[in-house]
Amino acid sequence: MIKENIARIKALIPSGVTIVAVSKTRTPEQIKEVAEAGINDIGENRVQEALIGYKELSNIDYGSSTIKWHMVGHLQTNKVKDAVKIFALIQSVDSIYLAQEIDKQAAKINKIQDILIEVKTSPEVTKFGLRPDEAVEVIKELTRFRHLNIKGLMTVAAVVDTPEKSRPYFRTLRELRDKINKLSITPHMADILSMGMTDDFKVAIEEGSNMVRLGRAIFEG
Repeated sequence: MIKENIARIKALIPSGVTIVAVSKTRTPEQIKEVAEAGINDIGENRVQEALIGYKELSNIDYGSSTIKWHMVGHLQTNKVKDAVKIFALIQSVDSIYLAQEIDKQAAKINKIQDILIEVKTSPEVTKFGLRPDEAVEVIKELTRFRHLNIKGLMTVAAVVDTPEKSRPYFRTLRELRDKINKLSITPHMADILSMGMTDDFKVAIEEGSNMVRLGRAIFEG
């Protein structure tokens, strides 16, 4: 089923968009099936679950490449030490304090950690992320950390009854990314826009997403 789901999804998504399979609560066997079907970017919400998968699956060659792990959930500072050891991309950096700890732990292992800045484009109180109106100044601060590489932005849209209603949240993130690049805040272009999940990824792509995070669409269909 997973293989068929991925084939169907790939037919809907442009080639320039990276698919991250969000493996929350899934087994290592299911993640392996995803990788064998051609998706090597795996997203985890919790560091402890990612550690299990990392130990079992990361050294396996799936033909094109090994698995790249993404941290897509809220990251607590006490988990950063483990996180920098396994994640290729930490998508949920939402404060200077967290960024400082990531920089500190990455320095200890001589790593430049790729990150995305999480922006709270939705009014929902349960969502994490910087406010759009504070993001530019915070990102300016983050550029001073030598062991961080800001690759772009991430957001989680509000829960809505139709995908079309999520469009303004995605547009806000795209416009913010364009502003950051126009101002040359980061040393290089912050190209990644990680936005869009199972229910709204089509709208997200229309608004400029080049990285979507899919769970149910891959594992359940």
